[in-house]
Amino acid sequence: MRTLYLLSVWIHVISAIVWIGGSVFLALILVPAMRQSEHRGVAASIVSWTGRRLRTIGWICFGLFIATGTFNLGFRGYSWGDLFDGSLFAGPFGETLATKLGLFAIILVLSAVHDFYVGPKATALIQADPGSAQAQKLRRAASWLGRLNLLLALVVVFLGVMLGRGGF
Repeated sequence: MRTLYLLSVWIHVISAIVWIGGSVFLALILVPAMRQSEHRGVAASIVSWTGRRLRTIGWICFGLFIATGTFNLGFRGYSWGDLFDGSLFAGPFGETLATKLGLFAIILVLSAVHDFYVGPKATALIQADPGSAQAQKLRRAASWLGRLNLLLALVVVFLGVMLGRGGF
């Protein structure tokens, strides 16, 4: 059973690496590259394609986070009853876990807004009329949602390290 637990933790960590790595790539590599004048004609389509691909991968990672996180807590001796009666969130470990799960819930909501509303709408408007005020407003909103999610993800990773290493 310990081997299965270690595999689950490994999948949890790899999923975080993949999701956060994609976000970092987008923010630090792709978007700045697409702002170069020689890429203006293809920037919107490349960012759109990359965003759709990262969206698919990101939501797979979210599913893996939920599945492996649930398994990992079960291995540590917590049950659904502990969740529903609140005992899961008692003490320093539980408070850190509650913060991590709360931030993860916020990430899920922000990701849904970004991935299924703001991002696609911004892309459609940019492709129709790149210079429109509404297109630029939504592009900035999508960019800020992505940055905020990345920042929250880094905090969640830090909290995960605290939980795993007993630093709470």
